[in-house]
Amino acid sequence: MKRPDDLIAADKQRLWHPFTPGHIWLDSGDEPARMIVAAEGFRLTDSVGRSFIDGFSSLWCNLHGHRVPQIDEAIARQLGRVAHTTLLGHASPPSVELAQRLVRCAPKGLTRVFYSDSGATAVEIALKMAFQYWRNRGRPRRRFMALQHGYHGDTIGAVSVGGIDSFHEIFRPLLFEATLVPSPCPYVNAAGESATAAVLEQIEQTLAAAPGEYAAMIVEPLMQGAGGMLRHGEGFLAGVREITRRHDVLLIADEVATGFCRTGRLFACENENVSPDLMCLGKGLSGGYLPLAATLATEEIFGAFSEGGEKTFFHGHTFTGNALACAAGAASFDLIYSSGLLDSLAGKEDLIARRLAGLADHPHVAEVRQRGMMIGIQLMQDRATRQEFDPARRTGAAVCMHARNHGVLTRPLGDVVVLMPAPAMDLATLDELLTGIVTSIREYFDGTRI
Repeated sequence: MKRPDDLIAADKQRLWHPFTPGHIWLDSGDEPARMIVAAEGFRLTDSVGRSFIDGFSSLWCNLHGHRVPQIDEAIARQLGRVAHTTLLGHASPPSVELAQRLVRCAPKGLTRVFYSDSGATAVEIALKMAFQYWRNRGRPRRRFMALQHGYHGDTIGAVSVGGIDSFHEIFRPLLFEATLVPSPCPYVNAAGESATAAVLEQIEQTLAAAPGEYAAMIVEPLMQGAGGMLRHGEGFLAGVREITRRHDVLLIADEVATGFCRTGRLFACENENVSPDLMCLGKGLSGGYLPLAATLATEEIFGAFSEGGEKTFFHGHTFTGNALACAAGAASFDLIYSSGLLDSLAGKEDLIARRLAGLADHPHVAEVRQRGMMIGIQLMQDRATRQEFDPARRTGAAVCMHARNHGVLTRPLGDVVVLMPAPAMDLATLDELLTGIVTSIREYFDGTRI
């Protein structure tokens, strides 16, 4: 392996990093923590041998930790057979085995699995399925509804139903029309604690005013991730399901970030007993090992495409249902149940809430938003007046950089410090992670002129 300094220099010369301001990356010092060379359990190792707790599950996808024997062995076994074959006109055992597990555990009614390679493509597929479903049924519709502050990926369709201006506004000329309604999170909604009722009423009125025009509504169930870890009020998701069903509009649940034990259940929809018409999965689907995504559909939707003629769904990916990724996914699924992971979540959620309660009186913490293992700590210059920090200060990023001094790696969303530890993280490591974040926030502001 090349020396760390040489690798960092080569990185700056050749790579283009996602969601990373180029000038900041190129002007940064040669920070070794930027070069991760190894991992084990819930810790990452940088190029000079320092160990850090993986505080954001390697971008919200790792479930069981790194170098998990059961998943490693499943991939090795499959590699001894075949690494990849196409699903276009052929089949492969790992894709079938994972699909069986998905359908067995998914919300009731989701019976068909369409594989792809990322959360964005899973969403893109769901949007195209919804559009063509109505066309195949002889009742064409082209409008979609989504939430402000929503994020569903970076492909053109996914961006069309996105609601984060800093990510999406520049691409507006390329996008199809979507109706955005306010987020029901009280922190960003002017209606405050009445946000749930207010947004449901707006959805009701919008759909009632345009009968037969909306193909689908897409939501991130319970928690909007990239929008700033925005928690929805209780009953909002169930309310959306009831309204969309009454107005004969498909419901797409984007569980790319919320699925696989992140909100206290296997899927977020389970928390409110909601069965969507389409459900998008990614990130944790392979345990965080390999690129893999899936769009789950009802038999009713599948039936609209399987009647022959011009009703085929002409969409696919070269690595659809990749054998290695599906083998990892099946092993991860089995480990969720054999390890008792779901039963352990309540104690971890309680520990997070208790440890972060210590920030409740901090003058620069406006709010801590938590749902299960998804956490957003909202930083604010003046908590009383809700005056925000100057974005140019990049306060959230600075706090996360300071957390490295306490052995924690994570990423912010603007001035929201995000924590999304692996659901399987043990209590001792989780407590160490939370202590490091709380200490870092207090130290940073105590030693920084505001």
